[in-house]
Amino acid sequence: MADQIFEKQLLDRASHVEDVLKRFLPAEEGYAKRVIEAMNYSLMAGGKRLRPVMMLESYRLFSGNGDESVVEPFMAAIEMIHTYSLVHDDLPCMDNDEYRRGRKTTHAVYGAGMATLAGDGLLNFAFETAVKGALTGKELPSYDGENKNRFLSALEVLATKAGIYGMVGGQCADIMAENADLGSADMKDVLAYIDENKTGALIESSLMVGAILGGADKKQVDMMERAGSNVGIAFQIQDDILDIVGNQEELGKPIGSDEKNNKTTYVSLYGMEEARNKVKQMSDEASAILSELGFGDSFLDGLFEYLIYRNK
Repeated sequence: MADQIFEKQLLDRASHVEDVLKRFLPAEEGYAKRVIEAMNYSLMAGGKRLRPVMMLESYRLFSGNGDESVVEPFMAAIEMIHTYSLVHDDLPCMDNDEYRRGRKTTHAVYGAGMATLAGDGLLNFAFETAVKGALTGKELPSYDGENKNRFLSALEVLATKAGIYGMVGGQCADIMAENADLGSADMKDVLAYIDENKTGALIESSLMVGAILGGADKKQVDMMERAGSNVGIAFQIQDDILDIVGNQEELGKPIGSDEKNNKTTYVSLYGMEEARNKVKQMSDEASAILSELGFGDSFLDGLFEYLIYRNK
C-alpha cells in the first residue's frame, strides 16, 4: 500500500511537471516549424520526469514551499537538456534505438537529420528558457558561493553539469570505452567517470539548482551535489541491470542494447549481485545526506529509495 501511495504521489508530480513544460513549449510555426514539431514530440513523449521533480522537491525543502515560479523555468530547462541527450543517444550513429518511452524515437519519425537538429534546438532552447526565467524572476537573497547572484549561480551549475565537464564529457568517455582494450582497473576508473558524469551530472544539477534557488547556503548545496552523485550512479547501475533483466514493455525501450553495442557496464565488470548491492549502498548514502540536512522523511528521500526498486 505504501508503495502504491508513493507511486501515486510521483505520478501527480510528473503530471505537474507536464503542465509546467507545456507552458514553455515553443510555438510550432514559421520556417522552423518542422524542427519545433520534432522538439515538442521528443519533449512531450512522457517519462518519469525525475530530474524536474527532484529540482522542485529540492526547491520546496529549502524554500519552505516558496514561490515556484522562481524554479519552473529551470525545471523545464533540465528536462529539455535531458531530452536532447536522449534524442541524440537514440540516433543511428549512437545507440541506434527505435523506441523510447514506449513510442518511436525522434529519428524514426522525423529522420536522423531532423532529429539531430531537434536535439540541438532543445539544448539551446533550454538555456533560452532558463535565462528568461533568471531575467524576469523575483529578487532572491544573496548566495554565499563564488557568485552572489542565485540565478547566475544556478545557470552556471546548469551549464557546467550539462557540458564537457559533466554529461557531454561522460558521453564522450562512454563512446571511447566501446571496444577499448583496457585492463580491468583502468576500465573500472573509466566506468566510474562515465556513471558520475553521463547520468549523475544532471541529477546533481537538478538538486543543486533547486537548493540554490530555494535559499540553501554553499555547504548545503555541496551536500546536495554529493547526494545527487550517489543517486545518479545508483540510477545508472539500476539502468544497466534493467537492460539485462528488464521487460521491454515496462521499460518502453528495447533491452539488451548494452550487449548489442558492446558496452562495458557495472554489471559486466562486477557481476549482478555486486551491482545490486552497489545500488543500495549509494542510495542509502544519499538518504543519509538528506537526514543530515533534516530532510530524512521527505518525499525526496522516498524518491531516492524508490530508485532502488524501480523496474522501468
